Order: sequence, then C-alpha cells, then structure tokens
Amino acid sequence: MATNLQFIKSVSGSGVSSLSVTDCFTSDYNSYQIHTDYSSTTSTPFFLNMRLIDSGGNIITDSEYDKAELYLKSDASFNESRHTNSSNFAEPFGEGDLNGENANAVITVFNAEDSSSFTFIQGQGAFNVGGVFKGKKYIGVHKVAETIPGFHMYKAGTSGTSANITVNIYGVK
Repeated sequence: MATNLQFIKSVSGSGVSSLSVTDCFTSDYNSYQIHTDYSSTTSTPFFLNMRLIDSGGNIITDSEYDKAELYLKSDASFNESRHTNSSNFAEPFGEGDLNGENANAVITVFNAEDSSSFTFIQGQGAFNVGGVFKGKKYIGVHKVAETIPGFHMYKAGTSGTSANITVNIYGVK
C-alpha cells in the first residue's frame, strides 16, 4: 500500500460528547486515514464509538457492523474481543483518560465511496489509563455496500461527560 498522505480536512471540538466528520471520503481515493487525538475533560475516562454516515447524511445505527480488537496492556495480559451485527464500531480509538492523558489512534478506511463494496476499517491506538500505557489494534467491516462520505464519533455508554477531540483526515495515494 502506498504511503503518500494527502491532507483533506481537520475537525475539532472542545468539551463535546460527539463529533461528525462529513464530506471527507470521496471518489478521489480508495483508502483514507483518520488521525485522532482526544482526552477527557474531567477525571472520568472517556471512550468514543464510531458510526458511518450514508450518502443521505444519516448516521447508520442499524446492526451492520462487525469488529475484532486486540487490547494491549503494559500491566496485564492482552485480551481479544469480537462482535458481530453491532450498531457501531465500539471504541476503536482507545480511551481518553483523566485530564491530560490523551488517546491517539490512526484508523485506515477502505472502499468508503465504493457503492458496490463493504467499507472496512483497520487501526491502532495508544493511550494512558491512570498512568498505565495501553494500546489497541482494531479491524471492522460495515456489511452493507453503499456510499459512505463521512463518520460520526460519539460518547460510549456511561463514560465521561465530554472530551477535547481533534481529527485529521488524509487520502492515501
């Protein structure tokens, strides 16, 4: 795979519980990279889920997502999880922990603008949880062939109230 990144756009939010990134996947590229940096705005850990946005501008909430992850811990054994027919990509970006402890991830998106193919993601991230370094490797598929021009990140479950989030999107040549 080529590694020449072409900057497309940057989106950020301060003290937000969700963030939509629209009009970032076009027919100009077959794959894209999403670079994220975020942290909780309180002393409570903050997790982000991800959903895709369809060509009508609707956030896709149907049970069309499959994912698998490897959770890498510096203080304990690694563990794996797999989910099928989910309503989102659960926590692909890691965990934005306590104030000042950022989560960083790179997610590669494939076939987003190809209406005849499923959309795939793969990624990895690094983050601190209470001063303990952790990482995550992630793969996923949206199992409906349709045009996907963007994505939506939002607070997972009962995690913290808000986060500071910066997202940069690149096309991969």
